[in-house]
Amino acid sequence: MADTKMLSSLRQIIQEVNTAPSLQKALDLIVHKVRNAMGTEVCSVYMLDSTSGDYVFAATEGLNPELLGKVSLSINEGLIGQVAAREEPLNLDRAEKHPAYKYFPEIGEESFNSFLGAPIIHQRKVLGVLTVQQRETRRFDESEEAFLVTMSAQLAGVIAHAEATGALEQVSSSANPVRRPARFKGVPGAPGIAMGEAIVVSSPADLNTVPDRVAVDIDAELEFFWSSLAQVRIDIEQLGTTLAGQLRPEERALFDVYLQMLDDKALGGEISDKIRQGSWAQGAVRSVILEHVYTFERMEDSYLRERAADVRDLGRRVLEYLQQSNAGPRDYPENSILIGEELTASMLGEVPTEKLVGLVSIKGSSNSHVAIMARALGIPTVMGAVDIPLQRMEKAALVVDGYNGEIHSNPSDELSEYFANIIAEEQQLSLELESLRDLPCETLDKHSLPLHVNTGLMSDVARSLDRGAQGVGLYRTEVPFLLRDRFPTEEEQRQIYREQLEAFEPMEVTMRTLDIGGDKSLPYFPIEEENPFLGWRGIRVTLDHPEIFLSQVRAMLKASEGLNNIRIMLPMVTHLSEIDEAQGLIKRAYTELIDDGYDLKLPPVGVMVEVPAAVYQARAFARKVDFLSVGSNDLTQYLLAVDRNNTRVAGLYHSYHPSVLQALEAIADAANIEGKPVTICGELAGEPGAAILLLAMGYDALSMNAASIPKVKQAIRSVTSEQAEEMLGRVMQLEDAEMVYGYMQSKLDKLGISQYLSPGALIAAGDL
Repeated sequence: MADTKMLSSLRQIIQEVNTAPSLQKALDLIVHKVRNAMGTEVCSVYMLDSTSGDYVFAATEGLNPELLGKVSLSINEGLIGQVAAREEPLNLDRAEKHPAYKYFPEIGEESFNSFLGAPIIHQRKVLGVLTVQQRETRRFDESEEAFLVTMSAQLAGVIAHAEATGALEQVSSSANPVRRPARFKGVPGAPGIAMGEAIVVSSPADLNTVPDRVAVDIDAELEFFWSSLAQVRIDIEQLGTTLAGQLRPEERALFDVYLQMLDDKALGGEISDKIRQGSWAQGAVRSVILEHVYTFERMEDSYLRERAADVRDLGRRVLEYLQQSNAGPRDYPENSILIGEELTASMLGEVPTEKLVGLVSIKGSSNSHVAIMARALGIPTVMGAVDIPLQRMEKAALVVDGYNGEIHSNPSDELSEYFANIIAEEQQLSLELESLRDLPCETLDKHSLPLHVNTGLMSDVARSLDRGAQGVGLYRTEVPFLLRDRFPTEEEQRQIYREQLEAFEPMEVTMRTLDIGGDKSLPYFPIEEENPFLGWRGIRVTLDHPEIFLSQVRAMLKASEGLNNIRIMLPMVTHLSEIDEAQGLIKRAYTELIDDGYDLKLPPVGVMVEVPAAVYQARAFARKVDFLSVGSNDLTQYLLAVDRNNTRVAGLYHSYHPSVLQALEAIADAANIEGKPVTICGELAGEPGAAILLLAMGYDALSMNAASIPKVKQAIRSVTSEQAEEMLGRVMQLEDAEMVYGYMQSKLDKLGISQYLSPGALIAAGDL
């Protein structure tokens, strides 16, 4: 096959498979398209059955379709099993001569000599095997093998998503259909375990996010639908009239086609039938419209393929009116788990606080607005769950594992009991730890280690103080910026900062200057880059916009008047010159305010150590500033070159990685040599085992989310300084993260505090 033809075929097949409404239709489309593209006589797909571990005959063109689902092979069994076990292609000119060949009567492959199979691998897991066969006795050439391998690799993610969707298909073998258990992977947004009922919230006029839902009143749904359809007809007629003078007759005719498509003998009739079968109107529109879109997009004729966009547009118009008709108060179950394409703060606000127990968002990261709010409110959250089929999640029983970033749909009784026990243990631990609130965080030999809180919202304050926070180690000043549709004024900032400073006074509050970029983009100040984490973010943005930096610093300084409990921290610093420039602007703002009559003290200024360059220049940085603070989340991802918000590689993100621990020790040593305080803020600081190691390294304070404070305090109060140093000495000799974690777990077991580790980390729920 020519390279250009191969590339063209690849793109077309992947695009069309992406639009398939189900796993089976995706597989049927693959075998049809691959067979045609390669000009072979047979193309088949065998898919892994996760329950049995066998590879099941799932789709074919060229073999007997009556045996689909009835033929299966275990790993190492037959040619399919060989491909799966070896995880590499198998190319044979006489398939029946291979020692692993297995004959299945009636499948019809005995007349095909040539065999080529390629594994379908997604995130190191063999999902299935894609095969082609021919009667001619020959080996497939290199270009054909390359095409099939490339196709398998490209389709793996698409199939994984379709498979996840298919996992929720109802099993109708009994009078009472039940949903299958399924597990979906995302990234942790807020820690904790939640169990409840899924409530799907769909984005305005987005067909893909409309959930399946049973109509409460079919007649009312039909009325909603036809009234919405009438409004769309009026809109289209008005649009046609408005544009009549600017369009040729054949172009104006398109509006007549639109109106005909809405007729009760066309789309309108099909949607009505769906509603009469029991679907609510929005779900019926989604189902019918997307089915037609899928059909049009598969057509060979380019003109007809383009009509898919017209059908989708009509569907969106109808859906928009339906959503307006259906707007109003909604009843939420007692344990509601909100799930949506991209959750927003306003969506959270619609759910009664006492009924909201968990959140799941398909888009977004651990730094999204919703994730920040969830941590402040203590709501277990998973972000970036890209494989969840929203349409089928309504009212599903869910478990949200905010520790491991996993969602379990329709869990088994055993799994439900496991997570229920974790929730009960967490509640019991919380009760036990309440008594620690007013006790000092110190080792058994009286070495003190203050525990601070990471915060960004006023709602964090009460919870932080209740948990015994001794100050704020990281106040994320970008949060007020994120929650607005414009830059907050200097006075608005001053009021927000003043509330924080007064709430914690006389304790110190460390305010980080505006840290946007990376995965934190303001809606009114978008930063679009090919590689945002290595781009324009943190101090780089604010130094390029001194007007933003100066306004923020002036607001901080004004807010601190009479309190003097503020520290200013600079994010994403990589060069000494950035420190000099920022300090110059801070002193300029201070001088101007003094001249204006404000009674102020110049606050301590520090830098965040969160990039490798800062690790190696930690002593030089320490000489220029008043304190250092490690941003462990970013430092870990930069050291390991792992985006912790990317589900494909999130499993490689290990805070206990030896390189991370060595960097952390080097930073603490550098600060101590220069006589400057050094703190750490990030998820690592909130891990009880890690906190003991950080104590031994010489960190002066740890900053974490409020929920972690009691657990960390208990861990610190359970060891002596000498024990902590012994643990650190042993850990620094270990060579991988798993060994470090295992060692720390065993030590915490001996100390009787292993229960304070994140529950999800002790036993992988997926092993049950």
